[in-house]
Amino acid sequence: MSKAITFSAYGAPEVLRLSEVTTPEPGPGQVRIRVRAASVNPLDLKIRSGLMAKAAPARFPVIPGLDAAGVVDAVGEGADAAAGDEVLGAAVGGSYGEYALLDRPVAKPQALSWEVAASLVTVGQTASRVLRQLGAKEGQTLLVHGAGGSVGTVAVQLAAARGITVVGTVGEHDIERVTALGATAVRYGDGWVERVRAAAPQGVDVVFDASGAGVLADSVALTGDSSRVITIADMSAAQHGVRFSAGSADPADESLTQLVRSNSSSQAPNARGRRCPPGSPHPECSGIPPEFPWSGNDQARRWATPPRFSMRELSTPLRGKASAEKEVATAPT
Repeated sequence: MSKAITFSAYGAPEVLRLSEVTTPEPGPGQVRIRVRAASVNPLDLKIRSGLMAKAAPARFPVIPGLDAAGVVDAVGEGADAAAGDEVLGAAVGGSYGEYALLDRPVAKPQALSWEVAASLVTVGQTASRVLRQLGAKEGQTLLVHGAGGSVGTVAVQLAAARGITVVGTVGEHDIERVTALGATAVRYGDGWVERVRAAAPQGVDVVFDASGAGVLADSVALTGDSSRVITIADMSAAQHGVRFSAGSADPADESLTQLVRSNSSSQAPNARGRRCPPGSPHPECSGIPPEFPWSGNDQARRWATPPRFSMRELSTPLRGKASAEKEVATAPT
């Protein structure tokens, strides 16, 4: 048996409970990790609150968590990892626990913090998937709505590294940081269309909406074609003829591996993960019991919110072995 966070009814963060659960055993191709960081994604909140109940009813009790990073301690038949490897990946059956199963683990670069490693999975795959679906190419201009958020941050850097001109709508406090990541940052809110046109007089070829801020109609007008706009956050997409991109179920998806391997040329300057400890005001973290235990080298539970990080941090060697606890630089939420 081991410890995990669970919920047995939909509701506010207070439904989360510290529970004894059966320690999972890896199946073929899977590994079990001792979790060093588990990410908190918006989808976790939607599942726990019941917003996804019609589309994907929960089978209680649920261990939340989509992503994790940790040290392999058990290996299923045919898995591409060994005990002691430091890995990250999408969790099977939840990640808010002492142990988690990963289907397709990716080796964690030594210099990558545990928080950023865990947070990279969903946001990295989402950004890669949408850029692929948009068919954004070198020399084109991409508009990213929500460029200061977790998915937007990755999309900006991936696109800029591919020679795509990026314009990003952001809050005032994110303008300098997103500019440093390779985009022309413009303030969102009233007048954003005029500001984007001024920033991209050559026109906008494709739009990636990661904000869900009611920008689809104007985005279609900017590109002149609804097929050039994709959203991951606006449920009114169909009303505008816009594609809503949801997570890929393709088991052959290599985007995370490619993301970790491919970005040594990025010049983005600042790498910042964000720690979400018990007692955090983050709406999802606020329900994590403060008594959640850790053993071994872990001195504190690491609940990582989606990061704002530099792709340069991903340029280190891939294979790693278990190591002692590391100090991790974090940024305010």
